[in-house]
Amino acid sequence: MIRVLIADDEYLVRSGLRRILEATGDICVIAEAADGTQAVTATRRHRPDVVLMDVRMPGTDGLTATGRIAADTNVIMLTTFDLDEYVQEALGLGAVGFLLKDTPPRDITAAVRAVAAGGAILAPTVTKRLIGSFARRDRSAAAVARQRLEPLTCRERQVVRAIARGLSNAQIARELTMSEATVKAHVSRALSKLGLTNRVQAAILIHDADLD
Repeated sequence: MIRVLIADDEYLVRSGLRRILEATGDICVIAEAADGTQAVTATRRHRPDVVLMDVRMPGTDGLTATGRIAADTNVIMLTTFDLDEYVQEALGLGAVGFLLKDTPPRDITAAVRAVAAGGAILAPTVTKRLIGSFARRDRSAAAVARQRLEPLTCRERQVVRAIARGLSNAQIARELTMSEATVKAHVSRALSKLGLTNRVQAAILIHDADLD
């Protein structure tokens, strides 16, 4: 069972998301929060597998809260505001997903499952803009990104490049002929060497290095 925490200042949004998620049978909502402070407290108390986090909330907002909990859980930003500044900051703070609130229910549940399994998910419009921004970056930025990847072993680099292609741990294990446990170990070591907190940041670094 995938355990989810919903953080949104609107009760109707929380209620609607709860109904969508719990209708699946394999996802349960273990807690709700109406602001960022509650989200941080509830995350530390309940240890959810995934947090659906609104960006704009009173008091402590979703971005601030994400920065405090992203190292301990998987955060998907779910918001009405499809703004580049939010996307870049959310990913930089450690979020592993960014979806809009008008995302179809089946895609929200699919995103929760993907993130709980170690993947990452971005709204299609967000993905297109990120790819565009990578294409505009200059060669010096690519050189810096490649230099950051130098401490990785050959196997770690293969795993990180597979992450950048959107593969899950199970898919990487099949492609590289290794166990999922070994993949997880390579991912953990690679992220540690790179000073990153999640797979999305690793994928962005691979794109920056123009190695995807």
